[in-house]
Amino acid sequence: MKPFTRLDGLVAPMDRANVDTDAIIPKQFLKSIKRSGFGPNLFDEWRYLDIGQPGMDNTGRPKNPEFVLNQPRFQGAQILLTRDNFGCGSSREHAPWALEDFGFRVLIGTSFADIFFNNCFKNGLLPIRLPAAEVDALFGQCLATPGYHLTVDLAQQTVTRPDGKAIPFEVDPFRRECLLNGWDDIGLTLRHADKIREFEARRRIEQPWLFA
Repeated sequence: MKPFTRLDGLVAPMDRANVDTDAIIPKQFLKSIKRSGFGPNLFDEWRYLDIGQPGMDNTGRPKNPEFVLNQPRFQGAQILLTRDNFGCGSSREHAPWALEDFGFRVLIGTSFADIFFNNCFKNGLLPIRLPAAEVDALFGQCLATPGYHLTVDLAQQTVTRPDGKAIPFEVDPFRRECLLNGWDDIGLTLRHADKIREFEARRRIEQPWLFA
C-alpha cells in the first residue's frame, strides 16, 4: 500500500447523497480479486451511456458528457468531494479498489458508511469527515473555480483551501499511523516477520511430525 503523507490535489465534486457501492463499482465487475483494473469501470452506469460488462474495451464506449468525472476540468482529480452517507449499500471492498485505481487518494464528505469507511483505510484511501458547513463551502468554491486544488496534510490533520484557511479533521491514531507508513493488514503482519520465522523454526523442532 502506498504511504499517504501530504497531497496537493485537484478536486472533483460529486454532489449526490447516499451513493452506494453498486453505483461506485457495479456488481458485474466483482469477479476479480486482484485489486487493480477497476478504475475504468468506476461509476460505470453514470460515466457511460451503454451497459458495461467485464472485458469490454472502454476506450470506444460512449460517455455521458453531463457526468462530473467526464468533464475536462476535473480530469486527473485526486480528491473527491461527496455528500452524506457515501459508500452505503453492500460491503464490497472493490469500491475503494476502484476509487484508488481511478486515481483518487482522498474523499471528503459529511459522512461515510461504516464498512466502506474502514475499507478505505485498508486500501490507501483517506476518507475525511467534515462539518456540513465546511463541505458546503468546499463545494461552492470548487464549482466556481476551475482547477480547484486542496492540500491535505495527514500528519497535521488539516485540509487547506486555496485561500489559506486550514480545516482540521479527526482521524483514528492507529489508522493515521498505518496510512503514513503504507501499512495494510499484510504490511502490519510482515512487521513481525522475524518472530514468525522464529516460531516456524521452533515448531519444526518441537513438532516435526507436522512436516513429515
